[in-house]
Amino acid sequence: MLWVTRSRIRVNRTATAWLVRRFIDPEAAFCFVELGDVARVQRDRGAIGFDAPGARYPHQDRYGRCSFEALADEYRPGDVALGKLALIVHAADLPDVPRQKLQESASTFDTISLTRHRRSPSPAHTLGVEEAAGLRAISQGFPLVAHSDHDTLERSGFLYDALYASLRGKAQ
Repeated sequence: MLWVTRSRIRVNRTATAWLVRRFIDPEAAFCFVELGDVARVQRDRGAIGFDAPGARYPHQDRYGRCSFEALADEYRPGDVALGKLALIVHAADLPDVPRQKLQESASTFDTISLTRHRRSPSPAHTLGVEEAAGLRAISQGFPLVAHSDHDTLERSGFLYDALYASLRGKAQ
């Protein structure tokens, strides 16, 4: 399947592409275009758009979720580690959007994840604030070390694999 998003990928777009390849469509192809072209490519080429206006999975949906969160919720609702990673990606990509919006979501996955995190003795750390700051900083360096969005996607896979593995270890 073809997926389309805005070019110059950073946190959410890189994480979403990783999620798609890792858990949804291992053979996925990605098209990186200018912001105004995402909806057109989605329509004309039958692609699945994400993180852009008019995309099937917009930058922020009506529940306040970024595209990574929406896809994780839809395709892997019981994956606790992926839920924690979704909170980290959200905090890194949408740092000004209150997490309370997620509580209002009709999403069982988000509600369960946030409830579980609140019971933790260290809520700020468990919610991924520190990890989100690190992920945001690392993502700012992507264009400094990668030659293209495709290169960023390939090179960042290890980062997301490692973060997911770490979160899986903590979830057990």
